[in-house]
Amino acid sequence: MKHLVIGCLMLGLVAAGCQKAEQQPPSTAAFPPLSSYDEQARALLAQMTLEEKIGQMIQAEQAFLQDPYDIQTYHLGSILSGGNSDPADGNSLEAWTEVYDSLQAIALRTRLGIPLLYGIDAVHGHSNVEGAVVFPHHIGLGATRDPDLVERVYRITAIEMRATGIHWNFAPCIAVARDERWGRTYESFSEDPELVATLGAAAVRGLQNGGLNNPLAVLASAKHFAGDGGTAFGTGGPQGALLDQGDVRLDEATFRRIHVRPYIDAIQAGVGSIMVSYSSWNGVKMTGHKYMLTDVLKGELGFEGIVISDYNAIDQVHPDYKTAIEISINAGIDMAMVPTRYREFFQLLKELVEEGRVPMERIDDAVLRILRVKFAMGLMDGPEHVFADRSLWAKFGSAEHRAVAREAVRKSLVLLKNENQTLPLAKDLGRIHVAGLHADNLGYQAGGWTIDWQGGSGDITEGTTILEAIRKAVAPGTEVTYSEDGSGAAGADVAIAVIGERPYAEFLGDRSDLSLDPDDVAVVRRLKEAGVPVVVILISGRPMIINDVLEMADAFIAAWLPGSEGDGVADVLFGDYAPTGKLPFSWPRSMDQIPINVGDEDYDPLFPFGYGLTY
Repeated sequence: MKHLVIGCLMLGLVAAGCQKAEQQPPSTAAFPPLSSYDEQARALLAQMTLEEKIGQMIQAEQAFLQDPYDIQTYHLGSILSGGNSDPADGNSLEAWTEVYDSLQAIALRTRLGIPLLYGIDAVHGHSNVEGAVVFPHHIGLGATRDPDLVERVYRITAIEMRATGIHWNFAPCIAVARDERWGRTYESFSEDPELVATLGAAAVRGLQNGGLNNPLAVLASAKHFAGDGGTAFGTGGPQGALLDQGDVRLDEATFRRIHVRPYIDAIQAGVGSIMVSYSSWNGVKMTGHKYMLTDVLKGELGFEGIVISDYNAIDQVHPDYKTAIEISINAGIDMAMVPTRYREFFQLLKELVEEGRVPMERIDDAVLRILRVKFAMGLMDGPEHVFADRSLWAKFGSAEHRAVAREAVRKSLVLLKNENQTLPLAKDLGRIHVAGLHADNLGYQAGGWTIDWQGGSGDITEGTTILEAIRKAVAPGTEVTYSEDGSGAAGADVAIAVIGERPYAEFLGDRSDLSLDPDDVAVVRRLKEAGVPVVVILISGRPMIINDVLEMADAFIAAWLPGSEGDGVADVLFGDYAPTGKLPFSWPRSMDQIPINVGDEDYDPLFPFGYGLTY
């Protein structure tokens, strides 16, 4: 608690924020702090060779293991499955469980028998696995303003992860996205750091479920520390990126107030790991930023868990890989996510220690942090605590879990326009005409990070499309017709256009223009020309430039990326539930206004932050 008070004062936060941090009872009271496991961790550390210590600091990619027995040869401490790192036998629940168990069996046969930490991006459900419940992305959860719901969403995510054995989630993303052109905007709860802090802490509580040794808990990873949502346009890192992995150009007080702020609540909630951002702050890569990682995060904020680099992020710190490793580890990286270069990393870090360029004390601190997490998770308590609990398969993708996702969908919808009380619709209308590419495409409504890194199209997993949900919801005598292009609407009682963005993730979603696809505009225009009331549902990972379509629509719903449970959309369309969602981002009138955020000097959005109608 002492660290939180100091951190709050030094962050220069408003008085109310500091009072919140001091008055709120630390959720870690329900379970011991990570440092309470230091006696066991230090005893094990004392038995380890330099090679075994370095191995614990390495996270390799499952798909790029040159030999599964490299886990033993290099004493690997962790494995991850990235966005496209699927089991060779496919994406089934059984295949994922077999991969996890087989790799852990190899790790347990090492000299010290230290289990692996196995990590994955389960950012809106355990969405790499076919049949998992896919929840709305963070932007939709931000619209709910409901921390209890977010906690339940992440608790279910943890259970479905543990059904495969996997126990480390590279989530929640607690970036404060300040420019909608960023391809990761949908991974952010809001442009408002206070809302991000509240919902991010709820996600941590859901994942870690009262304590890391809970068999239904997984290790959370707040990401990406810090500033990934505040990069300047045009500074993006990868080829073609406009913002992603770019440079945050802010003074320290503003940087802390906006982008460091959510980490206070995440640490207070007991988050066990924090992933460092690819991005830079005023020209210095965060992966090599000793002041932010060691002085601020570990010292000032009192973080006791694992600080992990992002995927190949160390490569970006310096052109010479050995120097990049030296800078990053000395800056405070405890575990290196080195998917393909793990053998090289092992050898180079060993040389750096032997040459005195990376102090042994830094190695011991990093390994101590990793071991204390493994002890806290119960992984050191015997093989029965390591392997997957296959009895949880019965809960995987269950109706009970899907009901929570459906609740999340209906609470995430934001009603932006409703002229002449067009909504809610009666279930016994004569004919409802549905149009648009997104109406009957599960992959499109789920977005990126679904089965594949960039998402996909069509029936990529189990779920209910919006068209299917509408057909289920209406009365037996109501006819529901459908066309992709909007033709055939004449004579219908109402037309529903489901339009929007196609899936993307990370830098491949960076855009300089957020205008709607001309084909989507044409769909709505055809419906309007048919002379029927028009309801538009926008599927998107961010606010778009919608002026032309908004003018033609009688009712307009921002549905974000709702995931697998399209029934939640039908619940609101037909009035079983009134809309309650409120905009988590300011909605721009034109590209000239972007970036636009609440509190700007000339704040004149199309719809302000917090806007949302109901009925």
